[in-house]
Parts: sequence; structure tokens; C-alpha cells
Amino acid sequence: MNDRLKKILAAVVEEYTNSAIPVGSKILEDKYGLKVSSATIRNDMVELEKEGYLHQPHISAGRIPTDKGYRFFVESIMPDQKLSLTDQKKLQAEVLKLKAKNQRLSRTTAKLLSSLSGSLAISGSEKEFYDFGIGELLENPEFQNVDEFCRIAEALDYIDENVDTILSKLKDGETRIFIGKENPIKEISNCSMVVSPYTTKSGERGVLAIVGPKRMKYAKNKSLLDYARKLLGGSMAIILIVESGIVFIK
Repeated sequence: MNDRLKKILAAVVEEYTNSAIPVGSKILEDKYGLKVSSATIRNDMVELEKEGYLHQPHISAGRIPTDKGYRFFVESIMPDQKLSLTDQKKLQAEVLKLKAKNQRLSRTTAKLLSSLSGSLAISGSEKEFYDFGIGELLENPEFQNVDEFCRIAEALDYIDENVDTILSKLKDGETRIFIGKENPIKEISNCSMVVSPYTTKSGERGVLAIVGPKRMKYAKNKSLLDYARKLLGGSMAIILIVESGIVFIK
């Protein structure tokens, strides 16, 4: 894929992620500084569709990324993203507070990750798993169909029964993105899932996951799990940032 096609695919992914509306060439011309005409953009979008990276849901509609398009974006276009300082502080403060109280972290971690990602988040170790954000997930326009809504809700009710299947596909320290039909939980193949397993200093194995629509913000969600995994796995010092300075807690 040449550089111009990559820029157009990246622009379609970004626009569709933000709008959930199929993307037309005029929008890309007006908003993304591609420095080519609408006609050229339209021809390039046709080419991307022929190659299987974009899909036109209706004849009169714009185009949306396919699973193949998202996969190419994630592997070949998406830049690494560092978690914002604000989000780092939120995660650090909660982990530090709960560790100080010697409390289990899974429930609060899931709640925090859901809040920061705007998606469903799962956190747990052994047979104890918590999830938050199913309401936010099912509010997305992709899931307004009643049958789709019910299928996803039922699958997520039994998420703990699928954790071993998920973990069998991953190594500790690896954050992996499953897109659409790649999803190890087949009942939610219309979603994408970012998953990261970890092992605590005591040897307990856990897993973190964010589940959202295929147009989720992959770079941000990956950075969230990368950071949370390091905190929970004990592979980095916890840094509590306060107004008077920085305090390091090992």
C-alpha cells in the first residue's frame, strides 16, 4: 500500500471512530489535509474497497473500515501512544491506595479502565473476575439491534468461562488486539478486544481486557492496558505524583 492510500485509510479509521457514520470523500478532503481532490480520494477509496480494506454498507453511503482494514491500521499505520499523565496519575493513585489497604485490585481496576476507555473493561485473577461498562458498550450504535444486544449481553455474563481460552492465546507481558472475527469469544465477533495477561510478584496470574466496537481507539486502549499491567504485575515502581513533587513507592 502506498503512502497516500495509507493516509486515506488512517483518515477513514479516525473519522469513523469519532462519528460512527460511513465516511465520504468530501469529509476527508475538508478535514484531513490530504492535498488531493475529492475525486482522487474517491478513486483511492474504491481501490481500498477492492482490496478489502474498506466496505460500503449502502450504495449511497460512504465507507467504513473492514476487519482487514483495522488490522492493517493497527499493525502498519497506528503509532504507539504513551498514556497521558492525567490517566497515569488516576491509575497510580488508586493502585497505591488499595495496596496500602491490602485490598484486592480487580474490581477497582475494571471500574477505572472502563471509565478511562469509555468501554467495557474486565479485570481479574484465578476465578475472580469483575467487569464494568456493559451499559457504555451497548449504547454504541453498532449494538442497537435487539438480537445483537442480547447476544453480546449474554456472552459477557459468562466472560469468566472464556478467560482460559483467552489466556491460552497470550504470553505474560503481551498486550494483544483481537479485531472482529479474530475475537476468541465468538459470540462477540462484532466487537474488538484488547487483552493483556500479567503475573503478580506472588505468582498469581491475572488478565486485563477492554471490549468495545471495532471502531474503538486502539492506541489509547493498548496504552491503558500496558500501563495497568505493569502496575499490577509489579514490574515497575508506583509513582505517586503530588503537587509538592514526585514520590516513588517500590
